[in-house]
Amino acid sequence: MRLLQRLKRGMSTQKSRPQGNSNYAYTTARVRAMKSKLLPKETYPRLINMQIDEITRFVGELEYKEDVDYLARFYEGVDLIEHALNRNLAVTFTKLISISEGELNFLISEYLKKYDIWNIKTILRGKYCGASTDEILEAVVAAGRLTYTFTSELAAKPTYEDVIASLSTSEYASILKDYDGTNLSVIENRLDKKYYQDLFTAIGDPKSKDRKLFSKFIRTDIDMKNLITLFRLKKYKVNDPETADLILDGGLRLKYKEVEKMMPLAFEDFLTELENTSYWEELSDCCGPNMDSLTDVETKLKKLRLKTAASFSHVYPLSIVPIMDYILSKENEVNNLRIIIRGKAVGLSDEEIKSQLVI
Repeated sequence: MRLLQRLKRGMSTQKSRPQGNSNYAYTTARVRAMKSKLLPKETYPRLINMQIDEITRFVGELEYKEDVDYLARFYEGVDLIEHALNRNLAVTFTKLISISEGELNFLISEYLKKYDIWNIKTILRGKYCGASTDEILEAVVAAGRLTYTFTSELAAKPTYEDVIASLSTSEYASILKDYDGTNLSVIENRLDKKYYQDLFTAIGDPKSKDRKLFSKFIRTDIDMKNLITLFRLKKYKVNDPETADLILDGGLRLKYKEVEKMMPLAFEDFLTELENTSYWEELSDCCGPNMDSLTDVETKLKKLRLKTAASFSHVYPLSIVPIMDYILSKENEVNNLRIIIRGKAVGLSDEEIKSQLVI
């Protein structure tokens, strides 16, 4: 309850710098208990066979019960599930910050700033598209440094200029001031780059085991994002030179120069080049010149990300890795539930829904 009160009132539980010793044993023990409550993969086929009201009841009996019960006063159906999932994600990750200490707390807090970026982009997109405040809040996850109260106030602003003015003293102000209402993709890309630059600044010269592991985790994230970007650009034959700015620097197994080399290639040549990378073995069976959709590729990359994190978690049980593994797994559970509920709402077939799940 105290976590929720902090979330709603706008109190921050985060520290700007490491303070005291890290409590890895305690935090990883708590995280193992939290992970044990995630849905087993056998649950998803059952959910696919349910209707929306049945899914709502089922979810309301799980770890999302408090969220569903609280929000049922304001929403119903798909809207209720959407808001409950986001609320639960925010409360869960705020809990991780609350129970961690020292360097561990600092690194988790820095990583979760990705939700600040997500919320700012969501609000700006909403203003650009003329979405209502409720529609914007449906996608907001207050798991970063920007509190739910402040983010809700931003979503309620009448124009994007008002949103940017309210963020004029934030660390994102220097980027947001260049938004003119039309160059949203440019601003979004600059925000993403700032996020990763700030993470590497926070990590510094990684000498401790945990900072080295955390650095490896982040650099793997960058590999995945760059691969997805490349596939999208190649599949849809986007050859604008400015798209090179979409590539993130700092990847683990795909260096910037390698990615840069792939940028101007045609799709078939890109696949040939990809065969020389360590990722080809995972992707070879789902991509080719005649592929109709990128869904299989993106699903494969997400599965690989989860598998890699889980593997490292077993090797380094008293480190930051089990916490990051749990964060990815929790995000994946919420995404899977969202895919099912949205798929049901728009009338997708069970097979179409199943193909998008990462299990």
